[in-house]
Amino acid sequence: MDPTDANFRDELVSLLPRLRRFARALTRHSADADDLVQLAVERALTRIEQRRPGSGLLNWILGIVRNAWIDELRFRKRRDQVFLPDDAALEVGESPTERHIDLWSIQAALERLPDEQRLAVALVLVEGLSYREAAEVMEVPIGTLTSRLARGRIALESLLVQGDAPRKAPQESR
Repeated sequence: MDPTDANFRDELVSLLPRLRRFARALTRHSADADDLVQLAVERALTRIEQRRPGSGLLNWILGIVRNAWIDELRFRKRRDQVFLPDDAALEVGESPTERHIDLWSIQAALERLPDEQRLAVALVLVEGLSYREAAEVMEVPIGTLTSRLARGRIALESLLVQGDAPRKAPQESR
């Protein structure tokens, strides 16, 4: 079927209300639904050769709408993993001095942890390594790593909550 064919165009235009209704059901938002329908129609027009012979235009385009929405959801999930959550903006007006003091407190508390706990905390919580990767770096079983990490977290929290960690710049070792 040719996208320039008048019958195809007329049939496509007649399906727009149904496509929009379906898109609205998927997205729950009218602006997103309009964008989704526009994207689906564009894909249908540029990929008309992918339509199976004998398949109805409505079912084919509804499939395109559904797949485009799945793509959008995946994109949003990835974007949310990259960008800070909305509530992170609450700290925008925070004083840089307060952040430095907090950082110094955390560094001082980390310095007070036993070496094996400090290393476990640094590898997993600071560097973002997986438990398996951190266990390999430390050359210990994963169970040992998780135990050290759990004890390190508890000790670190205790030091920070109780205020046992000095709130000054840590001394550099010579």
